[in-house]
Amino acid sequence: MALSATVFKAELNIANMDTHYYHTHNLVLARHPSETDERMMIRLLTFALNADEALQFTKGLSSDDEPELWQKSLSGEIELWIELGQPDEKRIRKACGRSKQVIVYCYGGRGAEIWWDQNAKHLNRFGNLRIINLPKEATEVIASMSQRTMQLNVSLQDGEVSISDNEQSVDIIPQTMFPL
Repeated sequence: MALSATVFKAELNIANMDTHYYHTHNLVLARHPSETDERMMIRLLTFALNADEALQFTKGLSSDDEPELWQKSLSGEIELWIELGQPDEKRIRKACGRSKQVIVYCYGGRGAEIWWDQNAKHLNRFGNLRIINLPKEATEVIASMSQRTMQLNVSLQDGEVSISDNEQSVDIIPQTMFPL
């Protein structure tokens, strides 16, 4: 018998002083049985970092042809393609060919740096690609904030992110790996 996805609901209050975006999003996330709390919460974080009315979660782990999140224009063109983790070079190449902008959010500590060292020579030719590394200590804290129903406050200013719920908060400084 196949396991089904677990549904999580999140009220995400975003205050982005860098882009002057202030909005509350009521989101429903389906967590794939193989997905960890950390990865699901990183999906929420990346939504907040790129928040826009047109930004959407996709089928994610359930689809090979879609990213974790994307933003499409009114005519259906992919404006933003967001991947998580350490995708293979072929997948990123495909994404760069299909989208105006691609962002890969790496996480997992030293593994992300090793992945970049192995793939940098193949990926540094893409002008529409950004690689961001999220510190392991911070992603572990946001993983502990995971609940079936969440209310999270996210503030962004000068490239720094602060996420809080009713019990704890964490400050995150995403590190740009590419382009430098």
